[in-house]
Amino acid sequence: MTSQPPSRTASWPGYAAFALGLLYAAVSAYWAAGGTAGLDSVGGGPARLTRDRDPGMVAVLWVTVGLKLLAALPGLALARRRWWLPRRPLLVLAGIAAAVLAVYGGVLTGVQALVKAGVVESSGQTDRTAFHGHLFLWDPWFLVWGLLLGLAVYREVRSGSR
Repeated sequence: MTSQPPSRTASWPGYAAFALGLLYAAVSAYWAAGGTAGLDSVGGGPARLTRDRDPGMVAVLWVTVGLKLLAALPGLALARRRWWLPRRPLLVLAGIAAAVLAVYGGVLTGVQALVKAGVVESSGQTDRTAFHGHLFLWDPWFLVWGLLLGLAVYREVRSGSR
């Protein structure tokens, strides 16, 4: 089912959520294909295994690419109002994806901000490059992606289009 396309101002959160999902998938695809730039900002075992081209880690990265692409699609569907699912199941799935992304990114970013502020003490050795990569890039990216997708869902629900 296709309805009238929304105005540009009404659809921007969906397009922005879609773009963030594509960019996030592209970074994972780059690493899965053998790229190493930016891996220090991830840190730990995943970065090491990716650099070593561990087959299991490469497989995990490609699965991650697929999941990020799937999570990006509802943003595009909401922005363009092109339903590959009936409207209600699409809104439910997009809402769940938005909540998972926002809560995941928000909790991780919040805890890391508390550590950075000295409110919470970090345990053991901290890889500062990876810590800052997660605090200022990777985890807020999930948060913003989830919030944008949630805003796209909210706008679609409020519009009441069929």
